[in-house]
Amino acid sequence: MSFPIRAITLDLDDTLWPFAPIGVRIEQALDAFLREHSPQTADMFPVDRMRELRERVFADNAHLMHDLSALRQLTIQQALRDSGGDVGLVDAAFDVFYAERNRVEYYPDSLAALERIAARVPVAGLTNGNADLERVGIGHLFAFNLGAREHGAAKPDASIFHAACSRLGCEHGDVLHVGDHIEMDVAGAARAGLRSCWINREGRRWEHPELRPDLEFDTLTALADWLDTVPTIADRS
Repeated sequence: MSFPIRAITLDLDDTLWPFAPIGVRIEQALDAFLREHSPQTADMFPVDRMRELRERVFADNAHLMHDLSALRQLTIQQALRDSGGDVGLVDAAFDVFYAERNRVEYYPDSLAALERIAARVPVAGLTNGNADLERVGIGHLFAFNLGAREHGAAKPDASIFHAACSRLGCEHGDVLHVGDHIEMDVAGAARAGLRSCWINREGRRWEHPELRPDLEFDTLTALADWLDTVPTIADRS
């Protein structure tokens, strides 16, 4: 399919890099911190039990699902309180979490493809996560990064897509949203009136009952190749 676009909004986790390895390192780093600074907490909440606590805190605070940093802090605070640890350690423990959260390993194609895409059209990060693109080291490739915490609502809520379009100075239909998640990214973007691109690295079947993506690729390189073949709206103005 060929159509012109003016800008791209781009999901981060599981689109530019896999989140699962980050999650494992976060758990290990936080456990090591607690074993050094609050061993009673580490004993009561080893990795598996800390994961269970995190899931429970997330479920009990669904109103904060747009703010994953706050939910992580609440989880650490709860673990310290329940174990008789020093709740004053929350900030230091969160710093350990956040350092690991921003240590990413890109998919093999991602960085070079992102550089090609950003040279062609403005790119804005659009994420429910809490990665810091400056700390990750790729902030210079983005016009901005709009997170759910900053916006106050998470994908697939249409308002976060519309806010990104407004900051880009673009009509909704002139923006292509790119991401891995069928509901959060593709369906959310489509309902909000944006063009949509599904990055399907694992060869999954499309299983949405109502909507289909405008584009589907198995790498960001394929998206960059497609973008090189179509005129952008800026090219045509």
